[in-house]
Amino acid sequence: MTLDSIPGSSGYLDSFPERRITYFSNGYVLGLTVVAGIGGVISGALLYIKDDFEEVRNSNFLQETIVSMAQVGAIIGAATGGWINDRFGRKKATLLADVIFAVGSFVMAAAPDPYVLILGRLLIGLGVGVASITAPVYIAEAAPSEVRGGLVSTNVLMITGGQFLSYLINLAFTE
Repeated sequence: MTLDSIPGSSGYLDSFPERRITYFSNGYVLGLTVVAGIGGVISGALLYIKDDFEEVRNSNFLQETIVSMAQVGAIIGAATGGWINDRFGRKKATLLADVIFAVGSFVMAAAPDPYVLILGRLLIGLGVGVASITAPVYIAEAAPSEVRGGLVSTNVLMITGGQFLSYLINLAFTE
Protein backbone atom coordinates (compact mmCIF):
# COMPACT_ATOMS: atom_id res chain seq x y z
CA MET A 1 0.00 0.00 0.00
CA THR A 2 1.36 3.39 -0.91
CA LEU A 3 0.23 6.66 0.51
CA ASP A 4 0.31 9.83 -1.54
CA SER A 5 1.12 12.62 0.84
CA ILE A 6 2.62 16.03 1.00
CA PRO A 7 6.16 16.41 2.37
CA GLY A 8 6.14 16.25 6.17
CA SER A 9 2.86 14.37 6.20
CA SER A 10 2.32 10.67 6.72
CA GLY A 11 -0.91 10.76 4.72
CA TYR A 12 -2.67 9.07 7.60
CA LEU A 13 -5.63 11.43 7.92
CA ASP A 14 -6.03 11.75 4.17
CA SER A 15 -6.35 7.97 3.87
CA PHE A 16 -8.59 7.51 6.91
CA PRO A 17 -10.75 10.67 7.28
CA GLU A 18 -13.21 8.79 9.52
CA ARG A 19 -10.53 8.64 12.19
CA ARG A 20 -10.55 12.39 12.76
CA ILE A 21 -11.85 13.16 16.22
CA THR A 22 -12.67 16.22 18.20
CA TYR A 23 -11.22 16.06 21.66
CA PHE A 24 -14.19 17.39 23.56
CA SER A 25 -16.67 14.98 22.00
CA ASN A 26 -14.53 12.01 22.98
CA GLY A 27 -15.93 10.51 26.19
CA TYR A 28 -12.68 8.70 26.99
CA VAL A 29 -10.64 11.90 26.96
CA LEU A 30 -13.21 13.72 29.08
CA GLY A 31 -13.31 10.78 31.51
CA LEU A 32 -9.54 10.96 31.93
CA THR A 33 -9.88 14.63 32.75
CA VAL A 34 -12.41 13.88 35.49
CA VAL A 35 -10.23 11.13 36.98
CA ALA A 36 -7.20 13.44 36.94
CA GLY A 37 -9.28 16.10 38.66
CA ILE A 38 -10.46 13.81 41.43
CA GLY A 39 -6.98 12.74 42.45
CA GLY A 40 -4.99 15.81 41.60
CA VAL A 41 -4.80 18.24 44.49
CA ILE A 42 -4.13 17.64 48.18
CA SER A 43 -5.38 20.96 49.55
CA GLY A 44 -8.97 19.75 49.96
CA ALA A 45 -7.85 16.45 51.50
CA LEU A 46 -5.63 18.20 54.02
CA LEU A 47 -8.73 19.29 55.91
CA TYR A 48 -9.63 15.64 56.54
CA ILE A 49 -6.04 14.58 57.17
CA LYS A 50 -5.92 17.08 60.04
CA ASP A 51 -8.99 15.39 61.50
CA ASP A 52 -7.38 11.93 61.28
CA PHE A 53 -3.96 12.82 62.69
CA GLU A 54 -3.72 15.19 65.63
CA GLU A 55 0.03 15.59 65.02
CA VAL A 56 -0.75 17.14 61.63
CA ARG A 57 -3.35 19.50 63.11
CA ASN A 58 -0.78 20.81 65.59
CA SER A 59 2.20 21.08 63.23
CA ASN A 60 2.41 23.44 60.29
CA PHE A 61 5.66 21.71 59.33
CA LEU A 62 3.92 18.34 58.89
CA GLN A 63 1.13 19.97 56.86
CA GLU A 64 3.67 21.64 54.60
CA THR A 65 5.67 18.43 54.25
CA ILE A 66 2.59 16.37 53.31
CA VAL A 67 1.63 18.90 50.66
CA SER A 68 5.11 19.43 49.22
CA MET A 69 6.45 15.87 49.27
CA ALA A 70 4.67 14.98 46.01
CA GLN A 71 6.45 17.90 44.32
CA VAL A 72 9.79 16.70 45.70
CA GLY A 73 9.07 13.24 44.30
CA ALA A 74 8.00 14.72 40.97
CA ILE A 75 11.28 16.65 40.71
CA ILE A 76 13.27 13.48 41.38
CA GLY A 77 11.06 11.43 39.03
CA ALA A 78 11.37 13.98 36.23
CA ALA A 79 15.13 14.23 36.72
CA THR A 80 15.56 10.45 36.44
CA GLY A 81 12.76 9.91 33.91
CA GLY A 82 14.93 10.58 30.88
CA TRP A 83 17.45 7.97 31.94
CA ILE A 84 14.66 5.45 32.71
CA ASN A 85 13.16 6.09 29.26
CA ASP A 86 16.49 5.61 27.50
CA ARG A 87 17.39 2.52 29.48
CA PHE A 88 14.07 0.63 29.46
CA GLY A 89 11.95 2.26 26.74
CA ARG A 90 8.76 4.33 26.86
CA LYS A 91 6.27 1.52 27.52
CA LYS A 92 8.23 0.05 30.42
CA ALA A 93 8.85 3.52 31.85
CA THR A 94 5.11 4.21 31.72
CA LEU A 95 4.34 0.90 33.43
CA LEU A 96 6.98 1.62 36.07
CA ALA A 97 5.44 5.05 36.72
CA ASP A 98 2.00 3.43 37.03
CA VAL A 99 3.25 0.82 39.50
CA ILE A 100 5.06 3.42 41.62
CA PHE A 101 1.92 5.59 41.61
CA ALA A 102 -0.29 2.63 42.62
CA VAL A 103 2.07 1.60 45.43
CA GLY A 104 2.11 5.19 46.68
CA SER A 105 -1.71 5.24 46.64
CA PHE A 106 -1.90 2.05 48.70
CA VAL A 107 0.70 3.35 51.14
CA MET A 108 -1.30 6.56 51.63
CA ALA A 109 -4.58 4.69 52.02
CA ALA A 110 -3.12 2.43 54.71
CA ALA A 111 -1.03 5.11 56.45
CA PRO A 112 -1.21 4.64 60.22
CA ASP A 113 0.62 7.92 60.87
CA PRO A 114 1.57 11.08 58.98
CA TYR A 115 5.11 9.88 58.28
CA VAL A 116 3.88 6.91 56.26
CA LEU A 117 1.52 9.31 54.48
CA ILE A 118 4.54 11.45 53.58
CA LEU A 119 6.28 8.37 52.15
CA GLY A 120 3.18 7.65 50.05
CA ARG A 121 3.16 11.22 48.76
CA LEU A 122 6.83 10.89 47.81
CA LEU A 123 6.09 7.68 45.87
CA ILE A 124 3.17 9.29 44.07
CA GLY A 125 5.39 12.21 43.14
CA LEU A 126 8.03 9.85 41.73
CA GLY A 127 5.38 8.20 39.54
CA VAL A 128 4.03 11.54 38.36
CA GLY A 129 7.53 12.81 37.59
CA VAL A 130 8.46 9.80 35.46
CA ALA A 131 5.08 9.87 33.69
CA SER A 132 5.34 13.61 33.01
CA ILE A 133 8.56 13.00 31.10
CA THR A 134 7.48 9.78 29.41
CA ALA A 135 3.91 10.49 28.23
CA PRO A 136 4.55 13.47 25.92
CA VAL A 137 7.55 11.78 24.32
CA TYR A 138 5.66 8.54 23.79
CA ILE A 139 2.66 10.38 22.33
CA ALA A 140 4.90 12.36 19.98
CA GLU A 141 6.76 9.26 18.83
CA ALA A 142 3.64 7.16 18.25
CA ALA A 143 1.38 9.79 16.65
CA PRO A 144 1.13 10.50 12.92
CA SER A 145 2.72 13.82 12.03
CA GLU A 146 -0.64 15.48 11.22
CA VAL A 147 -1.97 15.07 14.76
CA ARG A 148 1.25 14.94 16.78
CA GLY A 149 1.18 18.52 18.05
CA GLY A 150 -2.53 18.36 18.78
CA LEU A 151 -2.19 15.18 20.82
CA VAL A 152 0.73 16.45 22.89
CA SER A 153 -1.12 19.74 23.46
CA THR A 154 -4.26 17.84 24.42
CA ASN A 155 -2.24 15.89 26.99
CA VAL A 156 -1.17 19.15 28.62
CA LEU A 157 -4.67 20.62 28.32
CA MET A 158 -6.26 17.60 30.01
CA ILE A 159 -3.74 17.68 32.87
CA THR A 160 -4.37 21.38 33.42
CA GLY A 161 -8.13 20.90 33.06
CA GLY A 162 -8.00 18.08 35.61
CA GLN A 163 -6.13 20.28 38.06
CA PHE A 164 -8.68 23.05 37.62
CA LEU A 165 -11.51 20.57 38.14
CA SER A 166 -9.86 19.30 41.30
CA TYR A 167 -9.71 22.84 42.69
CA LEU A 168 -13.43 23.18 42.01
CA ILE A 169 -14.08 19.88 43.78
CA ASN A 170 -11.99 21.04 46.75
CA LEU A 171 -13.96 24.27 46.82
CA ALA A 172 -17.20 22.31 46.95
CA PHE A 173 -15.92 20.26 49.90
CA THR A 174 -14.82 23.31 51.88
CA GLU A 175 -18.09 25.22 51.47
